[in-house]
Amino acid sequence: MKRFWLVLLTLGLVMAFSTSVFAADVKFTGSFYAAGMYLDNTSFMGNGSEKPSTAFYYQRMRIRAEFIASPALKLVTQFDAMERMWGHVRSTVPLVTANDVDSYGTRAENENIAFDYAYVWYASKIGIWEVGIMEDGVWGTQFGDNSEPEGKIKYTFIKMPFIAGLQIVKLNEFSDNAVNASVYSDRDVDKYQGFFIFNWKGGQAGVLGIFINNRSMKPSFWPVVSSYTQQVYGALPYVKAKFGPVAVEAEAWYLTGKVMKWQDEFPAILLNDIDLSAWSVYVNAVADFNMFYFGGTFAYLSGDDPTTTDKIEGGAGTVNGGRDWNPCLIMFNWDRNYWAGAMAGYGVTADSGVMTNAYFGQLKAGVRPISDLDIALSVAYAKADKLPTGYFEKDYGWEVDVTATYKITNNLSYMLGAGYLFTGDYYEATRAVITDNVEDNFIVLNKLTLTF
Repeated sequence: MKRFWLVLLTLGLVMAFSTSVFAADVKFTGSFYAAGMYLDNTSFMGNGSEKPSTAFYYQRMRIRAEFIASPALKLVTQFDAMERMWGHVRSTVPLVTANDVDSYGTRAENENIAFDYAYVWYASKIGIWEVGIMEDGVWGTQFGDNSEPEGKIKYTFIKMPFIAGLQIVKLNEFSDNAVNASVYSDRDVDKYQGFFIFNWKGGQAGVLGIFINNRSMKPSFWPVVSSYTQQVYGALPYVKAKFGPVAVEAEAWYLTGKVMKWQDEFPAILLNDIDLSAWSVYVNAVADFNMFYFGGTFAYLSGDDPTTTDKIEGGAGTVNGGRDWNPCLIMFNWDRNYWAGAMAGYGVTADSGVMTNAYFGQLKAGVRPISDLDIALSVAYAKADKLPTGYFEKDYGWEVDVTATYKITNNLSYMLGAGYLFTGDYYEATRAVITDNVEDNFIVLNKLTLTF
């Protein structure tokens, strides 16, 4: 009998000390999609140089779990799983340790399961603190967004209608540590951000300031002749407003600083610093009259002027349209690029899914014949801002897209879409051969999406 009461008392103590754990709530949200793609040509090249068409099915599952210890404290996690093509072999580079784009795991890990977020969210009396690996690269409108997980310390102060905050972001770590023996020191890449948002009835405006300190090119020991650092400063204002049935949003980027700042300890190097001065503008307006809607989009991303060797004005690595912003089904579409690959033209030209160095305009309209069906049509045109040396044409091309999305239930929808690209002569590059002509292209997509 004594043994029975001893066991019972022990169980009672375990229950008492575990109360806070058992009281925690868990909230699950997520999504799953399965899609099919047919792309008529996996490059822009014609005259017998074209690559074959491709057709395949693919899918992704994303689960977000919030472990809520109290209304003011929770642990947030997120993972992607089974992000792969049906019937296809696993990634052919499973030993690559570099993270997949927009993930904290490799592509091979995402084909199985890869955790991307794990951070603490705490609402204190002086503001909200978030510490851990969480979403970064997202601000204002969807234009320019490159959502990806990064290690961050984030503080947010909310006093409506004002929101303000500060962030420290660790982009790369090169220090010697237990899992990475290294002779390097002080070669990290860090980003510091501060933001301010003002809200009013029917609108919102904000500005984000960033500073990126990239010391990854510093030498590990003296003397090394190719040593420089990068210091990039940026301002990103945006505004969203609604005027009756018309919704308007706009965002601008301006980046400045030094792309290459050569180290003072190497006076023998007769190289000049390279400055950065790149910017972008985005405006989108849509008038929605319930059954019908129409609108337009304009975007500009500065390109690099090849005649200014001491300055970078735009192009890859500076301002871009973002992986999260996919204005067309073929042109500047990151999802198409991720699953089917970059579409190459002649020379070094290619559409890698993210818009850079471009003027972009799009008109769009749609109809909802019934509440659960949305049919949309868009026509877009893009041209380069600056031409690389030796190029002849600026036209990226015209694209016509038609999509139909049917809401099967509140959580399940099906989309069928088709796009046709009248490929521009930009992709003929320098035309070393007169027969280097580009071909038009088209795509057919269907996608089943579940959200919960």
